[in-house]
Amino acid sequence: MNLSNITPASGSTKKRKRVGRGEGSGHGGTSTRGHKGAKSRSGYSSKIGFEGGQMPLQRRVPKFGFVSPNRLEYKGINLDTLQALSEKIGKTTITIQDIKDNGLAGKHDLIKILGRGELKAKVEVSAHKFSKTAVAAIEAAGGSMQTIDRQEK
Repeated sequence: MNLSNITPASGSTKKRKRVGRGEGSGHGGTSTRGHKGAKSRSGYSSKIGFEGGQMPLQRRVPKFGFVSPNRLEYKGINLDTLQALSEKIGKTTITIQDIKDNGLAGKHDLIKILGRGELKAKVEVSAHKFSKTAVAAIEAAGGSMQTIDRQEK
């Protein structure tokens, strides 16, 4: 065995098509790009959604209704999740920072507490919004809520 007959292990490398290396290779001439047209030229790139001049799907599909540019999207967190969080961190006061630190909401998310599940612990919760069922459940468990202004995040 010497350097001239070393080969990679079988299956470790893929045979790639060597284009533009002469007619004898089978991939010479047009280098598998076909004849003429934009795709045969260097520097070709198409726009996203371009369908060869056919009306693109995004323009074919009907659009209706109104989408408000000022819509506020809240990240919903249920009571059973809050119960699990309070047990995990071992605190009775749950802040927005606690929720974000434990991966339940993103850095810029607005948080709304929802009423699914059961809250056994007496907790003080601060969030941007609360549903009516969540308010009732938190008060029934002896806890309290603090609504935080959106700008504070």
